[in-house]
Amino acid sequence: MNTTQLMNRAADNIRILAAAMVEKAKSGHPGGAMGGADFINVLYSEFLEYDPENPEWEARDRFFLDPGHMAPMLYAQLCMAGKYSMADLQTLRQWGSVTPGHPERDLQHGIENTSGPLGQGHTFAVGAAIAAKWMNARFGAIHNPTIYTFISDGGVQEEISQGAGRMAGFLGLNNLIMFYDSNEVQLSTDCREVTAENVAAKYEAWGWFVQEIQGNDPDAIREALTRAKAEQQRPSLIIGHTTMGKGCVTADGANFEGKCSTHGQPLSKSGASFEATVKHLGGDPENPFAIFPEVQEMYDARAAQLREIANQRYEKYYEWKQANPLAANEYETFMSGETPCIDWSEIVQKQGAATRNASATVLGYLAENVGNMIVSSADLSNSDKTDGFLKKTHAIHRGDFTGQFLQAGVSELTMACVCIGMALHGGIIPACGTFFVFSDYMKPAVRMAALMEIPVKFIWSHDAFRVGEDGPTHEPVEQEAQIRLMEKLHNHSGKPSMLVLRPADAEETTMAWRLAMENTATPTALILSRQDIAPVPNTNLEGFRRGAYIVSKDENPQVVMLASGSEVSTLMAGAELLRAEGIRLQIVSVPSEGLFRQQSKEYQNEVLPQGIKRFGLTAGLPCTLEGLVGENGSIWGLPSFGFSAPYKVLDEKLGFTAQNVYEQVKKLLY
Repeated sequence: MNTTQLMNRAADNIRILAAAMVEKAKSGHPGGAMGGADFINVLYSEFLEYDPENPEWEARDRFFLDPGHMAPMLYAQLCMAGKYSMADLQTLRQWGSVTPGHPERDLQHGIENTSGPLGQGHTFAVGAAIAAKWMNARFGAIHNPTIYTFISDGGVQEEISQGAGRMAGFLGLNNLIMFYDSNEVQLSTDCREVTAENVAAKYEAWGWFVQEIQGNDPDAIREALTRAKAEQQRPSLIIGHTTMGKGCVTADGANFEGKCSTHGQPLSKSGASFEATVKHLGGDPENPFAIFPEVQEMYDARAAQLREIANQRYEKYYEWKQANPLAANEYETFMSGETPCIDWSEIVQKQGAATRNASATVLGYLAENVGNMIVSSADLSNSDKTDGFLKKTHAIHRGDFTGQFLQAGVSELTMACVCIGMALHGGIIPACGTFFVFSDYMKPAVRMAALMEIPVKFIWSHDAFRVGEDGPTHEPVEQEAQIRLMEKLHNHSGKPSMLVLRPADAEETTMAWRLAMENTATPTALILSRQDIAPVPNTNLEGFRRGAYIVSKDENPQVVMLASGSEVSTLMAGAELLRAEGIRLQIVSVPSEGLFRQQSKEYQNEVLPQGIKRFGLTAGLPCTLEGLVGENGSIWGLPSFGFSAPYKVLDEKLGFTAQNVYEQVKKLLY
């Protein structure tokens, strides 16, 4: 155990480095970082167990930061742990820096998650804790990490905190320890201007073990963490009452702590004095980018301890591996993130089924053949048909983490972030389902999954106005256009940030799931129909992999007709009327424009020949197909919200019929 004096010295060192980073960058958030320094120092110097030489060690403890604006605190801490250089700290927020303005997932530098949108980071931690519990239930003591997370006043206010708190308490995630940095100051105001709730009582009501401490006292932090580690039944919340801008003073030495102005700008612009503050904290204003010798010695000693801890754990693992070779092989396969071997030929689909039902068929097979897949639903499993998976396993419950289905309740955003957290932990292939219209609730998480390149599978059913009687609140119109923008948006690896697939029939649904399971580089969206869909001729995996392919072609076609999902079968029905009059056609299924645009120009011109008019049909906004149809074609889509009526009536009223396809193509040609 380190002395209180040394721990205070180390925390002050973090405060100096955090303030110096922001000062040099001329932007950033020093106040919160300075207040939270004591907790992060105690955590990393005495509690967090990891291998300093193997940042991807599967059984490591994990730390998830929620308030990404407190990045200077984390970077300073990780610099003391040897993950960053002083040069790295001095390039905060600059082009090409490994210290961006908000942390981005970077395991080599000790960053477990991208953070920034408040509330998501600690929810990732809930997902990681579930994954760790699941792995422990399967493999025992060789995988038993503690998941730590750090939340702020803002994160507690975000609505997602309710879902995360409820789920963690309900499941009894005693491997989850969360520090709440309660400094009562926000970006633009004091917290008392926006809330007066009893946070402790709220979390206790959810079933958490709650402690309140002085959050700038290292001894109190240590004691609280020790009690939290000993808790066997509940997740832990440590409410640490901290001081915004801890240690800040003005040029004349007057106290400047607790000021809102220090939250989001350099100290020199806040009313505090950067130089006086550094001096007050025991540093050198002329050389603030330095680690005190005694602090460096403390962290060198901790690194030696950690190497010993890791080596002992490795030895135990190798002993276990020798005694349990099959289980060890399974463990290593799971943690590798590799695509599992699946015999897709064994999946037999019912022709003419709704694609949500076809998805259920696939999920049932995956439940029996993919040992590390966990599927979740936002209280819609019997409607989005993720119950095809549930019927072949059982739900995760408090005290029983052997199941492979997570009942998330009505909490789409929480569910999505929890699934991301499972993937961030590793070892789990997560998928989650809801109605497509409610993907709106999930979009912030989808974006984070795309940014982090995390392969979560999003299952979205009830894909169009054919939800019918439920009316416009439940009928997605603009959602497909919105989510397909993610295919156009590239990630930092230079690839489309998301794979979006809308299968045209049952066979294409199997293909969509195959591509989703093979995709370990980005999130995947599967957009599925509520209603039955007539089978499409000539479906094939090779064409599907290319994002668009010809399902029907006449010699010397006069028009190319294209669509995705259920609209392909509507085109086929309209084609019969057109061909009866001698009109020559080429019909194209486009499950993914993103994949299609990655193909050769030769292939793109084969599927969508130049100089031939094109007709597009979409149950969403017409702009969904604009990039494919072009300015010389026409698109029949839905330019308004939907309506409440039986879906077959809506088909007639809104023009999604063979007859209207016939009329619109005739109008285009003549």
